[in-house]
Amino acid sequence: MTLPQTYIGVDVAKDWIDVCDPASSRQERIPTDRRSLRSFAATVGSSIVVLEASGGYERPVMSALFEAGRLATCVNPRQAREFARATGRLAKSDRVDALVLVEMGRALQLAPASPRSAERQRLSELTAHRAGITTMIVAEKNRLRTAQDPWIRRNISQHIKTLQASLAKAEAEMEAVIQGQGDLREQAARLRQVKGIGPVVSATLIAQLPELGQLDRRRIAALAGLAPHANGSGHRRGKRSIWGGRGTIRRTLYLAALTASRFDPRFRAFKERLLAAGKAKKPVIVACARKLLTVLNAMIKTGTAYRDAIV
Repeated sequence: MTLPQTYIGVDVAKDWIDVCDPASSRQERIPTDRRSLRSFAATVGSSIVVLEASGGYERPVMSALFEAGRLATCVNPRQAREFARATGRLAKSDRVDALVLVEMGRALQLAPASPRSAERQRLSELTAHRAGITTMIVAEKNRLRTAQDPWIRRNISQHIKTLQASLAKAEAEMEAVIQGQGDLREQAARLRQVKGIGPVVSATLIAQLPELGQLDRRRIAALAGLAPHANGSGHRRGKRSIWGGRGTIRRTLYLAALTASRFDPRFRAFKERLLAAGKAKKPVIVACARKLLTVLNAMIKTGTAYRDAIV
């Protein structure tokens, strides 16, 4: 007889985690220093630890659990909040949130996430770091356009140059991580066979979408936020639209699809066919991004080259 899977909820904050373990009636607050997290991981046993993504603060907790060989999964905060409302829990506190994560694990029978290798974890942090630098460059360039004082303009220009140098170093480090690991190097080379998939896009997909090649086309599209969702009720038939998923991946694939739909014959023909059918340009590029993801997913799943991928 198989015992039911048990879950432990963990609400993550900057300086501590709140733990809810119904099996042992434990509710406690634990500091997030490395030693405390290791001690916590040693007490988990065979339970699945459920956490929310918390802007990166969840990473040390996940790392401590995986290093100890424990089971853990990280859920979308919006989904956890919607689950709490659906079960009538309107109050919000750290302890309540930890309990909600336990109930969510039980109700949905959440499966543990696959541990990331140290290289994939580092690549994930590097891609997030690069994205942050890019955001700062855009913000500084916007400030430069409106600045009037000569000294301020010189200062902003110098800051932009510094950020651009940091961006180049981050991209070089990303490429070094990929080239230093055989499976990452092979996957990146396969992805880059498609026009629009360069070093940055391939690194982002490898780091932020590790499920690529492991799911069917519908599930991978939903995960990337590119699946069209129905919007109708009764006699009303609203327009289908995309929402949810991983915003970073959605934006990355949209930009890649812009390039592919211009320079790749397969995607250019697909775009022109949709435009000829009267579709608006932006939804057409979204459709190209979804098709691009489907092609990449099939290539990784089957180990085929782009020219042989049929979707």
